[in-house]
Amino acid sequence: MNSNNENSLISQLLNRDVISIHPNKTVFNAIKLLTENNIGALPVINDNTELCGIISERDIIRSMSQDIGTNFKKCLINSIMTSNVITISNNAISEDIMDIMTKNKIRHIPIVENKLLMGIVSIGDVVKRLLEKFNLENQHLKSWLY
Repeated sequence: MNSNNENSLISQLLNRDVISIHPNKTVFNAIKLLTENNIGALPVINDNTELCGIISERDIIRSMSQDIGTNFKKCLINSIMTSNVITISNNAISEDIMDIMTKNKIRHIPIVENKLLMGIVSIGDVVKRLLEKFNLENQHLKSWLY
């Protein structure tokens, strides 16, 4: 695969809307957005429209495990979000993204340029891209045989 085909994953993701949330919203607001949109994480965007964190299902579960009585209608996102966010640039390739996800045990990586959120990659996006590549390679191999 050439680099143009590799970058098609990122270019596709840059064209879709990203659902994000402000750090001063409540965890309950995040739970509603996650549920309504059937997603597993939300980039957290500050007043300067810069990425300042990410809140995932895992962050919410971790918070619950520390205090089962947490009132998510009062608890603010900035109190449980992951602040040290692993990000990628828009020239990342699927194999590198998969490697980052595996090594860091994460399922979502924001695409960031100059602190501004450009998109987000999920593990599902990477798996879909890898399946497309394997199918294309399979077709090429079959064309050589037949």
